[in-house]
Amino acid sequence: MSFFKKTLASFGVGSAKVDSVLQQEVLYPGQKVNVTIHVYGGSSEQDIDNIELKLYCRYIKEVPANHDKNASNAGRMRRVPASYVLAQWKLPYAFTIEPSQERTFDVELDVPWNTPVTIGDSKVWLETGLDIAMAKDPSDKDILTVRPDPLLDGIFTALEEQGLRIRQVECEQVDGFAMPFVQEFEFVPTTGPFHGRWRELEMVAYRTEDSLQMWFEIDRHREGAKGMLASLLGIGQLKRELVIPLHTSAQQAGEQVLNYLDSHS
Repeated sequence: MSFFKKTLASFGVGSAKVDSVLQQEVLYPGQKVNVTIHVYGGSSEQDIDNIELKLYCRYIKEVPANHDKNASNAGRMRRVPASYVLAQWKLPYAFTIEPSQERTFDVELDVPWNTPVTIGDSKVWLETGLDIAMAKDPSDKDILTVRPDPLLDGIFTALEEQGLRIRQVECEQVDGFAMPFVQEFEFVPTTGPFHGRWRELEMVAYRTEDSLQMWFEIDRHREGAKGMLASLLGIGQLKRELVIPLHTSAQQAGEQVLNYLDSHS
C-alpha cells in the first residue's frame, strides 16, 4: 500500500464504508430487531477496531434564551431539539478489511422499553460507525419506524373508538425519570362522549419493570397550555396517575383508561 493511499484513507478518502440493513420494517419496544451490517473495503487495507451501533431519539429541552447577563432576559427559556442515546452496542472484536472486500455481520439487538413511538415530531434512528485508528470514522444512519407495544396499542385503540384523535406527539424534557424526557400524546375529542366536555387530553405513558404508568391532564377551557403535562410531571405536581399491571390484556387496559378518564372528567 502506498503512503499516498494510506494518507488519503486517514482523511476518509477511499476509506472503508458501513451500511446497516434492518430485517424488520417496524420496531416494537421490548422486542428484538435483526440487523445485517455490511462493511465495504476502500482503496487500501484498514484495521477496524470495532463496530458500534447507537439507537438515538429526538426530544425537546429548554435552555436559557441567551448567554449574556442582561437582567431583563433572566429566566427566559427557549425550546431546542436534542438527541439522546437510548441504547448502544459494540461488536467485541477487531478485524482487517482488505481493499474492495465486503464483510457481513448479523446481530440481534433489544429495542428498549420506552423507545418513543415514531408519530408526530418524534424521531428514532440507528447510527452505525466503524472505529478506525488514525482515520475519520465512517458511519451510517437509518431512520426507524417504531410502533406501540400491544398494551399501549390497546389503549390507543380504545381512545380512538371513543372519538379521540391524536393531534400531536412530542418527546418533552422532564426530571425524575431514567431518561431525560417523556413522550407526550395530545388528543382532541372529535366525536363521542368527551366531545364538548374537553378541549384536549394530554397523556404520558411510562413503562417500568412491572407496570405501565400513565398520567393525564384534561384541558376543558381552551387554555392552550402546551406541554402542561410534562412540566407538571417535572415538578411532581401531577395527581392523575393510573398504574396498569403488565399482565393486563390490551382490551382490559383500554377499558381501565376509559373508566378512569370518565370518572375524572
